[in-house]
Amino acid sequence: MSSAKILDQARSVIQIEADAIGALLSRLDENFARACRMLMECQGRVVVIGMGKSGHVGGKIAATLASTGTPAFFLHPGEASHGDAGMITTEDLALTISNSGETLEIVTIIPIIKRLGVRMIAMTGNPDSTLAVESDICLDVSVEKEACPHNLAPTASTTATLVMGDALAVAVQHLRGFSIQDFARTHPGGVLGKRLLLYARDLMHTGDELPLVGPDMTLDEVLIEMSSKALGMVGIVDDGDHLLGMFTDGDLRRALENGVDIYSRSAGELMNRDPYTIGADTLAEQIVGIMREFAKHGPHALNGVFIVDKKSRVVGALNTHDLLRAGVI
Repeated sequence: MSSAKILDQARSVIQIEADAIGALLSRLDENFARACRMLMECQGRVVVIGMGKSGHVGGKIAATLASTGTPAFFLHPGEASHGDAGMITTEDLALTISNSGETLEIVTIIPIIKRLGVRMIAMTGNPDSTLAVESDICLDVSVEKEACPHNLAPTASTTATLVMGDALAVAVQHLRGFSIQDFARTHPGGVLGKRLLLYARDLMHTGDELPLVGPDMTLDEVLIEMSSKALGMVGIVDDGDHLLGMFTDGDLRRALENGVDIYSRSAGELMNRDPYTIGADTLAEQIVGIMREFAKHGPHALNGVFIVDKKSRVVGALNTHDLLRAGVI
């Protein structure tokens, strides 16, 4: 097969699946809104059930629901018939997926779900099926055809189901007012989670690790302090550790380029007298944003920052390497 024919086949698959997704728009009606309200009203967990490819899609839908504020888990219908149905409680809600609506393993456990008084939302390609009739709400995810050339392998149908599941999860997320901070709490291992859960106080260097000098120190002495603390900057402080200014490795390079005698000029003479500082309660997300804004609009990049208390006393310092090590960049 030529490359042209291979690409044509790929385009056909993508177009068929895109059409399947587009067809869902006309089916979003009061049933969908009722399903969202039912998910909101659930006092337990959403039990997502599906067999085969629908099961794989169901696992992803359960994960998306859980990560966006709706407690959920996936239950394999075959295992449910052999004891795992005990995982379902009377306060739960079943979200059951079957393209045909007649999947044996799912039809078998419907009476168990009904006896518990658990409400059920069906996602099926057959609105007249057993699953659809037995459910409280049926969401139609039928497709005109599969992308498989034999119209057999679940392709467009699983894509449509996945998209409908995403639509449910995100719509309910909006109803809950699920915020970025809420998202961070459910994703503590991700970059966004770390940015929103870590503060400057969690990342900063303190004590003897702080690169601090007095205003009368010559630049050669400043260079020694900067090199030994390896933060690319030095804070110039008075006897009470109040920050008077800041001197960076970039400032040093510019001084050398301008022919400044590093043995005769003091830190107090050449320091930046208005350095950008933050408090210990500044979120890592805010620090990243501040540094990016400096990179876009400032004359010089902000690669490091001192953390000060309310009386402008230096309590810590951090730089971009600290943010990188913490996984927030």
